Amino acid sequence: MLFDKKNILITGGTGSLGRTLVKRIMDGVLGRPKRIIIFSRDEAKHHRMKLDWKNIKYATDDIFYRNFEEILDFRIGDVRDYESVLSAARDSDIIIHAAALKQVPVCEYFPYEAVKTNILGAQNISRATIELDGKIETVLAISTDKACKPINTYGMCKAIQERIILTANLSCSKTRFICVRYGNVIASTGSVIPLFKQQIKNGGPLTITTRDMTRFFLNLDQAVDTIFEAFKSGKSGETYIPIVPSAKITDLAEIMIGKRDIEISIIGIRPGEKIHEILVSEEESKRTIRRNNYYVICSILPEISQIPITETVLKDEYSSADRLMNKQELENILKEQGHLEF
Repeated sequence: MLFDKKNILITGGTGSLGRTLVKRIMDGVLGRPKRIIIFSRDEAKHHRMKLDWKNIKYATDDIFYRNFEEILDFRIGDVRDYESVLSAARDSDIIIHAAALKQVPVCEYFPYEAVKTNILGAQNISRATIELDGKIETVLAISTDKACKPINTYGMCKAIQERIILTANLSCSKTRFICVRYGNVIASTGSVIPLFKQQIKNGGPLTITTRDMTRFFLNLDQAVDTIFEAFKSGKSGETYIPIVPSAKITDLAEIMIGKRDIEISIIGIRPGEKIHEILVSEEESKRTIRRNNYYVICSILPEISQIPITETVLKDEYSSADRLMNKQELENILKEQGHLEF
């Protein structure tokens, strides 16, 4: 069992993905961990997550007493700070690197802040792991569709993050460095479904940047499934991509509006925004294989890649503009996941 009796460090562990990831790990499907270290610089999110974990409604600062004796170990720290990263890594067997500055417009207006979190943070994870020389069994980094053919600061930073993490296999062969890459997670913090729900409650309008916009439809559990699959079968230097359906955002808006008298307003593309999500580029398709229900991009470096590519599974890029769901298929998914109940 991959996680059995292991110490697991999750950077950015108080975010939407981190919270779902912790719950799924605690289910014990991949083994019962010894400890899960929740590493984040946001003390308020730490506090709320700790309350939820203990099923307590209100508490004072004493919630952190005896923190280090419990299976969920909350650590205040910043991936930008090497010393705090190294301190947390020393107590870990597995690292899941989910910390990121990820809001696209924010990264456009504050690009160097994105560099410090998304690039320097990855370098600190890599450096700490290499310094510990084989103590860490696996480092898995969370990437994004925006790292593929990047046009915005966030994507550019994440593309470099992927290279930093995966290239670390050359410097620390005792540790397996792998990545997962996926698009926007529906209904997560900052995504379009919570926005549309709020706009509908306020009487509209629903704001859409362009009528051509498409997105992959991946929920938090599917994101965690991708992480688990990469842990189970990923090889050094590989990047896992979930194979999921996609849809037009105008279809999403119309289904959520239903019979309500609410308008859709086209407001124009935001700084750095892409019209379609691309998870595998045309160039990467030449070194992409399929494993179970996932595409797997093999390392660009021949010293790392362990699988000879004899037959490609993609003839072109893997984009949300392809394989679009019709409105009925999309509505069925929204109903199944409870997104039409508000």
